[in-house]
Amino acid sequence: MLNYIRRPEMFLFLLAGAMPLSMGVWMALLNNFAIEKAAFTGVEIGILQSLREIPGFLSFGAVLLLVLMREQTLALVSMLLLGLGTALTGFFPNEVGLYCTTVLMSMGFHYYETMNQSLSLQLFSKEEAPHRLGQMVAIGSFASLVAFALVWLALDISGLSMQSVYLLGGGVTVSITLFCWLAFPRMEGKVEQHKKLLLRKRYWLYYALVFMGGARRQIFMVFASFLMVEKFGFTAGEISIMFLINGALNMFCAPRIGRLIGYWGERKTLTIEYIGLIIVFTAYAIVSDPWIAVGLYIADHLLFSMAIAQKTYLQKIADPKDLASTAGVSFTINHIAAVVLPAAYGVLWIISPAAVFLTGAALGAVSLMLARMVPEKPGPGEEVSGFLVKTADVS
Repeated sequence: MLNYIRRPEMFLFLLAGAMPLSMGVWMALLNNFAIEKAAFTGVEIGILQSLREIPGFLSFGAVLLLVLMREQTLALVSMLLLGLGTALTGFFPNEVGLYCTTVLMSMGFHYYETMNQSLSLQLFSKEEAPHRLGQMVAIGSFASLVAFALVWLALDISGLSMQSVYLLGGGVTVSITLFCWLAFPRMEGKVEQHKKLLLRKRYWLYYALVFMGGARRQIFMVFASFLMVEKFGFTAGEISIMFLINGALNMFCAPRIGRLIGYWGERKTLTIEYIGLIIVFTAYAIVSDPWIAVGLYIADHLLFSMAIAQKTYLQKIADPKDLASTAGVSFTINHIAAVVLPAAYGVLWIISPAAVFLTGAALGAVSLMLARMVPEKPGPGEEVSGFLVKTADVS
């Protein structure tokens, strides 16, 4: 029984559940805490959100730390930083304090995500990876539901302070992480990872897909929910219910989507995702019924699960020694859009909200063209449909 529990997938599943317990609490409380306790205005919130994205942009730094520690250790240290940053947030109800705890929490989150992608692609076989990654998404969705329920029970039912809820959410994450540190043996992939930053010319299509995914993520995260509030007048409670529905559906659908990726292959899966994205974003631009808007939001969220196909595409084409380095580089590429797009789209939103979503549909069309370049059976030397590209480094 003990050997069954100490399997690599159980290690990854536990951390997949521990992460949203902190992130869900942090996100659920952030706006109220920042306004009520730290007296933030829109200016300070904007600065905080920009600071939160900086560790994501600098995710390549995680690779350089592999000189000092193993990937498993770095994943655990990163999760401890995430939990600690969340737990400390309530104790610093001021501008500088909230900035510092946010950067600490964000650094832990992004470095963990980098190592999580690398470890999962090394420890899961190519055959089981789509389903296992889908299971991890489902576990994360369940943990997010627990976090939202924890916030509601603690604040509205038990009358606890926001400081106590932050401490509880971060403390649970730290506790699970310490258990994983003590209970699980050393885990490593079959090959030693490169401990330097590498850009491979033959991975260019993967890099392009990741960049476009980052652009899509910003439109969804920032403006889709903003549309619900500004145009349709949704309350905070109604937005929370929509989040809960999304989480429940992801719990059910993500493992099944993972199985479909294994059956369909990456090319077909990404094609379906981006066709769906074009339809959803175009509909966002013209929707006038709030219930249709809710349906679009839920469909948009479910399409995110299909992005698992990007990871399995990398697993199939990459030299196994490149996975950690490529994970770090890809997270940085993904966050380039996070630095540039929100401000630019914020200006465009003032002129025409519909234009924001129509440009999102155009980005989806570009992604669709990229998806059609993914081979039916990707592998080393078959990274792009119809092309044989030799391995090459760009320093």
